[in-house]
Amino acid sequence: MKKLFSSAAQALDGVVRDGQLMAVGGFGLCGIPEALIDALRDSGVQDLTVISNNAGVDGFGLGKLLETRQIKKMIASYVGENKEFERQYLAGELALEFTPQGTLAEKLRAGGAGIPAFFTKTGVGTMVADGKELRDFDGETYVMERALVPDVSLVKAWRADQSGNLQFRLTARNFNPAVAMAGKVCIVEVEEVVETGAMEPDQVHLPGIYVHRIVCNPTPEKRIEKRTVTEKAGA
Repeated sequence: MKKLFSSAAQALDGVVRDGQLMAVGGFGLCGIPEALIDALRDSGVQDLTVISNNAGVDGFGLGKLLETRQIKKMIASYVGENKEFERQYLAGELALEFTPQGTLAEKLRAGGAGIPAFFTKTGVGTMVADGKELRDFDGETYVMERALVPDVSLVKAWRADQSGNLQFRLTARNFNPAVAMAGKVCIVEVEEVVETGAMEPDQVHLPGIYVHRIVCNPTPEKRIEKRTVTEKAGA
C-alpha cells in the first residue's frame, strides 16, 4: 500500500471532512505537524472537535485554525498563550473540555489499545468529574474516563521509512505516538523518508501498522513558544 504523498494537501485529500473528531500531536509548539495544520486550514473543513495538549499560539499551529473559525470545540489540557482562544471561549463561540494532562494522554493511549474506559483519581471532587461515573476501589473514589478514538490523527515524527515505521526525537515523542495509535486514520509529517529496512529495529518508536499516510516536510519552522534570556552581569 502506497503511504507516501507528495504534499500535505494530497495527504489530507479524501480523508478530512466537516464535523470530524481530530487529534493533533505535539507539546506546546514542539513536535507539531506544521505543514498538515496549514493544509487542514486551506482545506476549509469546518466544525472540527480537536484533541491536543494545547491550542497553539496566535497565528501559528492550531491558532491558525482558531483564526479561521474551523474549530468548534477543543479537548485540551492547556490553552494559555493564545488570545484568540481566550476571546472565543469567553464569548461563547468555542466549546472547551478541559482534561488533566496525564488523563488526556491515557485517554488517547486507551483509544489506541482498544480500551473503552478507565478509572483514575485525578479530577475527583472537581469540575473534571462533573457528570461522570464515580466508583470506589479499596476505599478510594475514582472517576471513569472514556477513551478517545479520533476520526483522524495528525502527527509529527522525525523520520519514517516507506512502510510507515516512525522515529521521533526528544519532546516530540510524548503525545505524538499516543495520538498516532488512537486515530482511525493516521497521517504523519516527517522531515526525512528512508527506504524500508534502513532503520535499525531499535530506532523504530512506532510501527508502520498505525500509519496510513506520510508527507515529507524537510524544513519545518520549529518555533518555540517562549524564549527567555538572562543577561549576564556586566554584559
